[in-house]
Amino acid sequence: MPERNFVIFTDSDCDMTPEIAKKYGYELISMPYTIDGVEIKPYVDFDKFDYHAFYDRLRGGTIPTTSALSPTEYINYFEPFFKAGKDILYVHFSAAMSATFNAMRLALEELAEKYPERRLYEVDTKGITVPSLAIVMQIGDLIKKGASIEDVLEWAKVNVDKQACYFYADDLKFFHKSGRVSGFAAFFGGLVGIKPIICMDENGVMRTKDKGRGRAATLNKLLDYVIELEDHIKDYPVIVSHCDCVELAEQLADMLKKQFGDDLNILFDVVNPTAGSHCGPNAMGVTFHAKHR
Repeated sequence: MPERNFVIFTDSDCDMTPEIAKKYGYELISMPYTIDGVEIKPYVDFDKFDYHAFYDRLRGGTIPTTSALSPTEYINYFEPFFKAGKDILYVHFSAAMSATFNAMRLALEELAEKYPERRLYEVDTKGITVPSLAIVMQIGDLIKKGASIEDVLEWAKVNVDKQACYFYADDLKFFHKSGRVSGFAAFFGGLVGIKPIICMDENGVMRTKDKGRGRAATLNKLLDYVIELEDHIKDYPVIVSHCDCVELAEQLADMLKKQFGDDLNILFDVVNPTAGSHCGPNAMGVTFHAKHR
């Protein structure tokens, strides 16, 4: 097979780890978070994400913050490949969710002056964490089979909007702090046991969809969304994601297998710390191939 004339990038906000990136051949951009005044870059400042220690710290009252990369940091990621004569395909988390992509545009304007023949192509997954991971892996499989950038872009036009994600937040204070979710009812925070169910919409924005009272009822509502929207569910991985609540993730997986059969391809995922800074501990959800989002 001839050598590709492009490289593929993704980022840690897509729940991408170095191990998965290596499997598919992705270059990995680290999206930072700041905790107790210290900025940390996942998989740069640590090799393995100790998710239990991180989410326990949040349970103890710490609320991290996140920030955009600078144009210079994007240049440092992209320029070596442009200089080597390669184009870039970047499969990234939702551009609607972060100002970091404004910095990326500035970086690309500067790089275009030095490398006018090179291009960066984008697939916006219109998600973050687990739905983005599902799309990144599917695109990785396509490229391993020889797909071109044009093939991937055509695939994405149809399939990005078929990657549904529904999840719930266990503690609203993290989302209230970040302002990332549209449509929160003010009374949610005052009702004990209420779990807002959140989806990624067709614009790549998190929105409240429903609410459940208690974890058991909320898990059943997540299952109901999968039953209602699934499309050829067994032909694609179903990924259950969590913020340090393994038992609940396994419970939802068991419910899914009881509904669709033991041969359902279920994977487990831990939400990365940068995104986890916004949703907080004990949040969990599911992504699957759907009729629509």
